[in-house]
Amino acid sequence: MSLAAAGAVVLAALLDRLVGEPPNRVHPVALLGRAIAPLDRAWNSPAEMGLSIAIVLPVLVGAGVGAVVAVVVSLSVPAATVVAGLVLFSATSLRMLLAEARAVERLLGEDIDAARDRLRSLAGRDSSDLDASEIRSAAIESIAENLADGLVAPLLAFALGALVSLPVAAGAAAFVKTVNTLDSMLGYPDKRHGTASACLDDIVMWVPARLSALALAVAAVDPETPWRARGWVDRVPSPNSGWPMGTVASALAVRLEKPGVYVLNDVARTPESADVDRAIRLVSRAGWLVWGLAAFLLAYAGWL
Repeated sequence: MSLAAAGAVVLAALLDRLVGEPPNRVHPVALLGRAIAPLDRAWNSPAEMGLSIAIVLPVLVGAGVGAVVAVVVSLSVPAATVVAGLVLFSATSLRMLLAEARAVERLLGEDIDAARDRLRSLAGRDSSDLDASEIRSAAIESIAENLADGLVAPLLAFALGALVSLPVAAGAAAFVKTVNTLDSMLGYPDKRHGTASACLDDIVMWVPARLSALALAVAAVDPETPWRARGWVDRVPSPNSGWPMGTVASALAVRLEKPGVYVLNDVARTPESADVDRAIRLVSRAGWLVWGLAAFLLAYAGWL
């Protein structure tokens, strides 16, 4: 079954490269977001309800996806490989993320207000008063952080689940993506019903964030970048996102800053136009390294 899982990883990687993202009207993650939206409201017992949402929804989604793949496996393993590949494709994202960063940089040369608006597709921060270097910093930070959220975390879950079975692999990827989606929609300090979702996401992302930093270091051909970043990561409120962001700041030798919140690599210069392209190429290499390593290890496990 590990060989089938390796095939699913290759299919998902190719679809990401060739397609980018499914249309929003049918994208499973977009549909999941629309299902979560009604839960984002005031509750009489917000802490208790938030805990229930954080636990029950990811389990239901993961179990449902795993059950579908299990049914298909009983009929045809090649068909199940395709279905699992489509699940993984839906749970991961790399090409669209990098395309958005390119679009932000392109707009910076034309209309800074348009670039500020486009940045909202990448970063949740208020972009209305950001200058050009701060917009570039936000774009670079976002693609670094989302390497972990959007690719490494669901792919790692899939690969670990594949050691058990293909349905478990698909279910695990769906579980992690649901946890991440809940955090992005509910996990804010002013939403008590999102506290549990934010905490669960912190737990789930602990290993992927650090693996992403290692992948970026390998892609940069500079193994010391995560160690140089260690002195900055505690400045970021998240216990995880500072690792890939700090590693990119170190690898590119640029200062990354969220105004009023944190500064990474404060002795370096602010990012310039060429640095966004350098960051895109670095994250792209790291992403393909992760795709390739996952496929290779699963195929190797299948041949043993």
